Amino acid sequence: MSTSTPLPPEALDDWLAVLAAGLDLDPADVPVGVLLDVARDVAHGVARPAAPLSTFLVGFAAARNGGTAADVEQASATATRLALDWSSTHPAEPR
Repeated sequence: MSTSTPLPPEALDDWLAVLAAGLDLDPADVPVGVLLDVARDVAHGVARPAAPLSTFLVGFAAARNGGTAADVEQASATATRLALDWSSTHPAEPR
């Protein structure tokens, strides 16, 4: 098993280009900042493991609703709102 090193921030564009090409997507259609904001809000408001799942679901919902930039924005807004409300509606369990 190999250990991986974190992707340096400056390599994010390179990774996006490679992954988008592999998935037959235009990197210009990927709202990186919006998705990173959703991941941050979910990781801090819900739990870190929920962040990748949430960004996947944002993309899935956007695709099912037409796949436009507006669909991504709407799904992202919903995910962010729910993540920010999570701690008030789901208090942490004592350990």
